[in-house]
Amino acid sequence: MVQDLTFISEGHKPSNLHRWGPGVRDIYALHYITKGKGVLQTRQGVFHLKAGESFIIYPHMEIYYYPDVQDPWEYVWVEFSGDEAKQLLSMTMLSPTKPVVPKCKVNLESFFTIMENANRSFFDKMRSDAKLRILLSYYMEYYQREPLNHQTDFVGVAKNYIHNNYWKNTMRVSDIVNATKIERSYLFRLFKEETGMSISTYLVEYRMKQACELLKSSDLSIKSVACSVGYKDQLYFSKIFKKATSHTPSEYMTLHNERSRR
Repeated sequence: MVQDLTFISEGHKPSNLHRWGPGVRDIYALHYITKGKGVLQTRQGVFHLKAGESFIIYPHMEIYYYPDVQDPWEYVWVEFSGDEAKQLLSMTMLSPTKPVVPKCKVNLESFFTIMENANRSFFDKMRSDAKLRILLSYYMEYYQREPLNHQTDFVGVAKNYIHNNYWKNTMRVSDIVNATKIERSYLFRLFKEETGMSISTYLVEYRMKQACELLKSSDLSIKSVACSVGYKDQLYFSKIFKKATSHTPSEYMTLHNERSRR
């Protein structure tokens, strides 16, 4: 049975001469060094760490870690488990053979404050698991296993904006352009090259596609269908619909109701 990512505990270790190991644990433990220096030893090597750097302990990985005698480290840590943890960590530079990552451009210390309170109710646990995901998302962003070098899919961004906002009767093509954050004529050219149609035509076609689904599968009135796909005026919607399908909305409903009864 696959286990979801689960928060176990968190903590803060002040500067002292505490050391652990050699030994293994059966959970994940992510550490972020806030001050000082220390050493992590694994079968893969010896890692000398300083403030701003992170190291992770993987389940059943033999480790030994200890502070620098002259400048003992201070760190925060979080422990977690679950099969999903392996999947999420695989998207980062961290691995059993490379359990250390360099200083991040942002201070990650505050994200290690995960546990809501000592009561650990069902709701507290949900919030703690969610905060753990947020923490790991920063490691996925700032320590990507393979940096994302591909060009932004501006046409995809425009399509997604349409798919998520087609029901808004106030939406304009200018809103779609603004969502992509590129020059208007450049987006128009890219969109035309990829889809073979203009943005406004794609918007209408997508709205009509959604309208067809509603007319076939729901008992909504034509007025409600029109509103649901971004048209305040039922008559105007009916005109656009007939142009797109060769049927009025009522004819389309009747046609598909007859087919469903056969």
